[in-house]
Amino acid sequence: MVAVDDTALAVTDTGGPGPCVVYLNGQFASQRYWRRVIAELGSGYRNVTYDMRARGRSRRSATAASFEAHVGDVGAILAARGVERPLLVGWSYGAPVALHWAVRNPDRVVGVVSVDGAYPFDFAYAEERVRRLWHRSRFLLPVLSMMGMAGKMSAEQHARSNIELNQIYAALDPVFDSVTFPVRYVVATGGNLGGGRDEMESMRASLGPVLSRNPNIKVSAKVTSNHGNMLRKDFRAVADAVRELAGTPRSRGRQST
Repeated sequence: MVAVDDTALAVTDTGGPGPCVVYLNGQFASQRYWRRVIAELGSGYRNVTYDMRARGRSRRSATAASFEAHVGDVGAILAARGVERPLLVGWSYGAPVALHWAVRNPDRVVGVVSVDGAYPFDFAYAEERVRRLWHRSRFLLPVLSMMGMAGKMSAEQHARSNIELNQIYAALDPVFDSVTFPVRYVVATGGNLGGGRDEMESMRASLGPVLSRNPNIKVSAKVTSNHGNMLRKDFRAVADAVRELAGTPRSRGRQST
């Protein structure tokens, strides 16, 4: 466990001398979602995973809904584990967290792999929908937390986290303009819990102008799985993007299914 502020974060570090990859989870997911990617990469990498505040095995926190708290935690994890220049891989919520930390520390990262996250799309109209969703789910939160679909937080904290993330997405354009390191996207297709197919495809299409104006940002792959199951079904595409940025050859490790 790594103590930070009023919480402690559950961290797993495989160690080893190879390139260090730090994985940032989906908004309410746990570090276990990365196991297929890590197995696919095989030996030769140092993999660091962790549960964000009030998620997984990490402890509760008064700031569990704060995007800035999660960005700051990246630096705390790196310091605690003695990591100097990692490759950051973020899925969904973890993608803008990784991007924000990297833009603020460009000389301290190899690059960023964004797994269907960090799109410059404005979800502002969805605020009331988000509040209704979490209010209706408030009695199920303990069960959803155990399933990796919610945090150890109140319904209001969940709603605030979602609404703030929507605001972060809408304000990403100047962040993209500050990117001087390689960023690779693995893009899913289809809808997701809380977002229909058309809405999700519009979100992904918002990346087009960014790709046109910043050559450091590219799409590594567009996969057939949807947002929620891509780490289970298209983990090889994520591993390939890691290999690309790490400059390592394709050497398959233990296969996962």
